[in-house]
Amino acid sequence: MVHETPNRVRLRCTLLYRPELDLDYVKAILSSFKGVTQVRLNPRAASITVHYDGRSGVKELLVSTLDNLPQEAYLPRVQENDQMDLLNVTALGAFALVSPFLPRPLAKGLSWLAAAPTLMKGVETLLSKGVKVEVLDAAAVGMSLARADYFTANAIVALLTLGRYLEYTSDKKSVDLLTSLLKPQVEKVWVEIDGAEVSMAADQLEIGSLVIVGSGEMIPVDGRVEEGEASLNQSSITGEAAPRHVAPGDAVLSGAVVQEGRIKIKAGQVGNQTSMARVNRFLENSLRHKSEPERRTEELADKLVPFSLGLGLAEYAFTRDFRRAASVLTVDYSCALKLAGPVGVRTSMYNASQSGVMIKGAQALESMAGVDTIVFDKTGTLTTGDLKVTQVVPFNRLSEDRLLAMAAGAEEHYTHPVAKAVVKRAEEKGLPLPAMSQVDFIVAHGISAYVDGIRVLVGSHHFICEDEGVDTSQADLMASKFRQEGKSILYVARKGVLEGLVVMEDEVRPEAPMVLKNLKEQGLKKIVVLTGDHMETARHLADNLGEVDQIHWELKPEDKAEIVKGLQAQGTKLAFVGDGVNDAPALVSADVGICMPLGADLARESAQVLLMHDDLRGLAVAREIAVRSQSTLNHCFRATLALNTAVLALASMGVLSPLTSAIMHNTSTILTLGYATTRSMAKTKMAEKN
Repeated sequence: MVHETPNRVRLRCTLLYRPELDLDYVKAILSSFKGVTQVRLNPRAASITVHYDGRSGVKELLVSTLDNLPQEAYLPRVQENDQMDLLNVTALGAFALVSPFLPRPLAKGLSWLAAAPTLMKGVETLLSKGVKVEVLDAAAVGMSLARADYFTANAIVALLTLGRYLEYTSDKKSVDLLTSLLKPQVEKVWVEIDGAEVSMAADQLEIGSLVIVGSGEMIPVDGRVEEGEASLNQSSITGEAAPRHVAPGDAVLSGAVVQEGRIKIKAGQVGNQTSMARVNRFLENSLRHKSEPERRTEELADKLVPFSLGLGLAEYAFTRDFRRAASVLTVDYSCALKLAGPVGVRTSMYNASQSGVMIKGAQALESMAGVDTIVFDKTGTLTTGDLKVTQVVPFNRLSEDRLLAMAAGAEEHYTHPVAKAVVKRAEEKGLPLPAMSQVDFIVAHGISAYVDGIRVLVGSHHFICEDEGVDTSQADLMASKFRQEGKSILYVARKGVLEGLVVMEDEVRPEAPMVLKNLKEQGLKKIVVLTGDHMETARHLADNLGEVDQIHWELKPEDKAEIVKGLQAQGTKLAFVGDGVNDAPALVSADVGICMPLGADLARESAQVLLMHDDLRGLAVAREIAVRSQSTLNHCFRATLALNTAVLALASMGVLSPLTSAIMHNTSTILTLGYATTRSMAKTKMAEKN
């Protein structure tokens, strides 16, 4: 720690000297800590400056984090960590202007000194990477120096430095926009205290807390399994698709999701320290991985560098004119082609986030632009998901309130819309909920729990009757009537006997018909709806929505994934929209998985696009931004080729001087970056309607 004030601290960290350190990753981790408002890194000085709100523990957390950076903080390939200095740009520009008026020997010495970094970078690049844009720059400057045209040489160096500075600031701004989105949200967790399961906010956890995580939930802490066994999905952390089995004694990381089973974890690291895995995952997707168009554009840019160099050498071989050859060498396609894509993608992602959509990376943005079919899981997407309990029907000696309290006691452990409806109704009536233990969530079926040693089952007819063998015949007529009215039914059983029904109804989202119409106007060919509801309820929904091409009813979770794969087999590019644990297989199978904001952890982690507001209009916004992003990339590509080819042609004909050629080339690059940024930040039609 070098210096501190009540709201600012400056640290010296020699790790910043390491060229393979991912500075974006480090900045994102430090920015994600609660209370931190700004982070600035200076790798040349090995300095980190952090502004925060003065809360205690932040300084210690910063030092601890930097002392224990994970391996993911280091890139497999060395990156350029040079931070451009505006003062240096200004000094080089001023020197270029005064160099014609300096004594000849002084101008010569200072010009070679100013050009030395460009020349050395060109030689180093040629020896280590081959013919790249740095080689062109060095050749153009070297030729101008060789013919004693010091003003041109200095002006080209100043322009190159100015171009790199503007590119650096554009790229830095786009990264900063994204890292500003990484503040972790407070999550609810379940903790065992004196044998009872108690709900609390994640930021209230302490080291040593016994955290309970069940099927479909994300692990909120780093720690070790104390009790139980589970199958974990760690793809969002490690990239490994295969599930990992854990048992008592095994270490687990925050960000993994329990696919099956239920475990109790003794917390080793809590709070902001456990956000590293999520920050890394987001950065890995959005900042390190490039889309296919970006990769193709970069490959083309690299292939065009030898062309420019060869043209410059040929120009000199035929004309013996250093001036014309230098003019050709100041033009390259690489800068604009390589930078417009990443800047445009990151800016588009930020624009989407400001409209309530988190798009997890360049590949997701590209895939979203290419979809022609959208498949919706009904509950919580096309409907509000805000189910309301309309009736409680007991069949035995339990009262309505006791039946409701028993169902709510089991359901309060989960965030599914059905669970929320039951718990909300119990809270409205002021009912005390019984203490539950051994709560087990069976995906898409129901919940098994114990109250005072007695097993309670809450779930669908399939779960209660077919899976658990409970006789539900006394409810058949009544249940059929409720379904014909478009209502959903929750069965409640105790000790193997049906105790009653909890009847609920859902409403179509008011914005849903407009969104579906807008998606069709954007060029989507097919809209498909999947639901576990009975046929009558499903058809009633389709009639209310309009624009629905297909609807499938009475589906199981595995059926949804099979329908998605079947549509893909027909050649469609498909997006799936869902929010439940049972939607995760379909979200993974789709070309693009889209999750609603209140979705289960497993669904949120499986999706490539996350709607951050409970409003379906974000889906139309995401689609429009994605299409515009790809269009912008294509426009930048064509404009770069056209402008630079024109400059190159004029330079090769001797029309342009080296200085004019450099000015026109750098101007085209700046204009291309400005266009990519401006168009990517423009408001969408749906956002304007909002």
